[in-house]
Formats: sequence, structure tokens, C-alpha cells
Amino acid sequence: MQGEGMIRQSSRMSLSNGSSSYLEIIHPDTPRGYFKCALFDFDGTLSLIRRGWREIMVPYFVEEIMACPDAPVKEETEGIVREFVTRLTGKQTIYQCIQLGQTVSRYGGKPKDPLTYKKEYLARLWTRIENSFNSLKDQSRSADEMLLKGSRIFLTALKQRGVKLYLASGTDQVNVLEEATVLGLNDFFEDRIFGAKDNWKEFSKNMIISNIIEENRLKGDGLIVIGDGYVEIEEGKAAGGYALAVACDEMRAGELDAWKRNRLIEAGADAIIIDYEDTQGIIDYLFPR
Repeated sequence: MQGEGMIRQSSRMSLSNGSSSYLEIIHPDTPRGYFKCALFDFDGTLSLIRRGWREIMVPYFVEEIMACPDAPVKEETEGIVREFVTRLTGKQTIYQCIQLGQTVSRYGGKPKDPLTYKKEYLARLWTRIENSFNSLKDQSRSADEMLLKGSRIFLTALKQRGVKLYLASGTDQVNVLEEATVLGLNDFFEDRIFGAKDNWKEFSKNMIISNIIEENRLKGDGLIVIGDGYVEIEEGKAAGGYALAVACDEMRAGELDAWKRNRLIEAGADAIIIDYEDTQGIIDYLFPR
């Protein structure tokens, strides 16, 4: 299998403080260093405001499926839900809700409107993240506490190199704009922040990538896509770009999420990082002299 043994090819980059930062090179021959534009995912790639969202979505979806007359045992149901939730991570939330409805039908249940599922999930998620968001909004908490390590320094380094930064998230546009604002990220992305729309057919990361390439007259190797979701990595590679995957354990700073890592390798990741703590080391690799 592609992912097996790859960990032995990892390189550990020395930091000035003597610690190490994880950089795993999956495809060393993929061209790099010509990047003119960078597309970032948001949740789990930069923002930690919604960390733990899977622990809200998965149990809720399992609950809905277990109410079906032909539902599998709970353990099997959890496996089914985790598979499609992860596979669709990076797409708009509505797609996971559509898949939930299809799964409910498969097991003899009567599916609700996907928007009903989405509304209930977001209400449960808000209960979890409300305090974090409000503490950022009233500035009683530092924004850097809710960003992946080194995010601001890494964004600054790319911007200083003349790389145009874009942000695209499966989270609703209004929420992405609010959360990017309280995290102080607007100056990096300006008007290039994109999120899900009420009509989900009007937004996809594939559309955003195509527009970036067309508007900037890029060759594929002029784009780097950075994210922790299967979708943006797969779409970035399909467009000929470089895929830098972020396999962080959002609940444990600085720790690798091994399951996420394997899924990102399957999606086509060229390299894996946990965070941006050693920005200089990552930049040196991405832009070889």
C-alpha cells in the first residue's frame, strides 16, 4: 500500500530551540518552488475554533441512523459514519448531511431534508464553540491560541514571497468571514475568502481552484494547496498543483493524527506536516534555493 513505510522517509527539521518539526515527503519529485498562489483550507488547517467538530457530527449522525429499523450495530454504524464524514471533509457540510439522508434510506428510515440535519448539527456545534468564539470576539483570548502553531508566521512568509493567498472552506461563508475576522486573518486573504453558500451547487473547491488558475494564468505548478481534508488535496492534485497536507491532531497540539495522515496520502498529498512551527524549514523545502 502507498502509505505503508512512508513514515521511514520522514525528515525531522531542526528548530532554533532544539525541538523538531514533522515534515514527511511523500512525492519528492513533484515540482515545487514556482508557487504564485496558495489555497488554504480553514478549519483544522489554520483555525482551531471548530476543533472537535467530528465529535459532534459523528455521534449525531450515528443517532439518526440507529433510529432506522434496519440499522447495523452501533460499532458498525460508527465506522460507516466516520468513513463518509472523513471522505467528504473539505466539501460543504451539506454534502455530509446529504450522505446521512441516503444512509438513513438504505437502512429503512425516512430521511429528513439535508438542511434540517445541517441546522441541528450546527446548533450542537455552536454549543461547543460559543465560548471560544466569544472570547476571541471580545479579545479576552489571544487569536494565536486558536490558530495552528505558526500559522501567522507561515502566512506572512508566503505573502513576503509574493504568493497570493486564498482561503476556501466548506463552512458557511458568513461564519468563515466572522471567524477569519476574530482570528485576524483578513489582511492576508483580503477579498479572497470563500465559504459555502445556501445553494451548495454554486460553490466547490474545484470551482475555486479553476478560477484561481484561470484568473492568474497559472500553470499547475504555480499553485500550492494546503489543507487537512481529503477534498482539497485530491482537487489540488487533479489540477496539477502541489498538495501540502496538514495531519494535525486538533485536540493535542503538535501531535500527528496517524489516521488523518493515511487518508491524506490516499488523496495524493505530496508532503505532510503537523503545523507551521518551523516555518523557515517548511519554506526552505517548498522554495529550494
